[in-house]
Amino acid sequence: MPEFSLFSLFSKYLDPHLTFPLLEFMADRNIYPKDILNREFLNIVKKTNLIDYIVDIRKRLNLGSEIPEELSQKRALVLATLQDLSVESEPITKVIELMDDSDNIKDSATFINKLQKDYGYKPEWIDSAYKIGKYLYDCGRYDSSISYLYFCLVVMQPTDKNYLNVLWGLLAGAILTLNWESALEYLSRLREYIDNSNFTTVQALQQRTWLIHWGVFVFVHHPKGPDCIIEMCLYKPLYLNTIQTMCPHILRYLSVAVIISPGRRNALKDLIKVIQQESYTYRDPITEFLEHLYVNFDFEGARSKLHECQTKLNHDFFFLQWLPEFIESARLMIFETFCRIHQCITIGMLADKLNMEPNAAECWIVNLIRNARLDAKIDSKLGHVIMGTQPLSPYQQLIEKIDSLSVRSEALTSLVERKHKAKNTEHADNWKYYN
Repeated sequence: MPEFSLFSLFSKYLDPHLTFPLLEFMADRNIYPKDILNREFLNIVKKTNLIDYIVDIRKRLNLGSEIPEELSQKRALVLATLQDLSVESEPITKVIELMDDSDNIKDSATFINKLQKDYGYKPEWIDSAYKIGKYLYDCGRYDSSISYLYFCLVVMQPTDKNYLNVLWGLLAGAILTLNWESALEYLSRLREYIDNSNFTTVQALQQRTWLIHWGVFVFVHHPKGPDCIIEMCLYKPLYLNTIQTMCPHILRYLSVAVIISPGRRNALKDLIKVIQQESYTYRDPITEFLEHLYVNFDFEGARSKLHECQTKLNHDFFFLQWLPEFIESARLMIFETFCRIHQCITIGMLADKLNMEPNAAECWIVNLIRNARLDAKIDSKLGHVIMGTQPLSPYQQLIEKIDSLSVRSEALTSLVERKHKAKNTEHADNWKYYN
């Protein structure tokens, strides 16, 4: 495996369909030998009903152009099953067009009453819609699958045995159809459902681990993604605990989100504490970059790690979505930290620290000053940057205090709720014992 690749760690927590974008990405970039990669493709795709995909991969592996008898039989079975499920769900197909108008779905009870009045709705429709939605997903027909699963979501009660599966299916479908707005909505609904359900500790930990990994797809593509991953994975104690317990490698993407979010600089202190706590289980160039810069104040080490981020993480499907913003923000962080220590700096020295040519570094600093992101002046004759004073505004100080209090309050609330629940359970057990 390439150095710092997270594919083997990620694939353990992904649905087989969600691994295909990662495998295709690695195939395009020639990260693995093609034969090895195609065999991995074949092993995963066999778990699905993507028959044409299996045939295509067999051709890539030179396993013959003829379709094996076993595969032909599976294709016939898939088509026959789809036909049967389509007949069974025919009444629902007519209703799905009605659902395109959101005005028709004000709430579940009203919508069901409308279905009963106009379409003769029966409760058995829910199971039919779920079966065909799941089967269409397995066949790679994600848009059609979403339509049936969304019908389930609207008419199904949260207590239904398949409700959680429907939410997972909708999230996967939204990711695979690149509908990031819907994906973020389903991610939020899943998180709320998991947090409020009566899972055992192990089950809840497993569900949150899967949710975090699936969520990375959404976080790196949605405009609000950086803020969402920071709020969920850094400031929600249950999810931060999940990362520390099950998947410290997620710190890579959490770190990038904090770095590219100029308005969340207050999160740096909290993130660096977590990175230091987990440094014995997980390290990569990004987490080490932050340690060098903000713990050791080692600018040469930070510059070296920034270069490693550019050269050694170019095989990371998720990191590359944020790479341009990351490089720009990381350079600015080195620059800001260096400027807090030095009032007058030569452009040549800055260029060296930022891995830039002197002319490019001067243009970069000019743009920072022009866009009011830097309080400084440039002396072109001497080749110096003269820093102004940059006191922390009272507003920013207040924001940092509020964020800190918010995290502590949430942790305290969670502790009180757990103790209250345990006390009620104890009282109930005692009542049963004496009665």
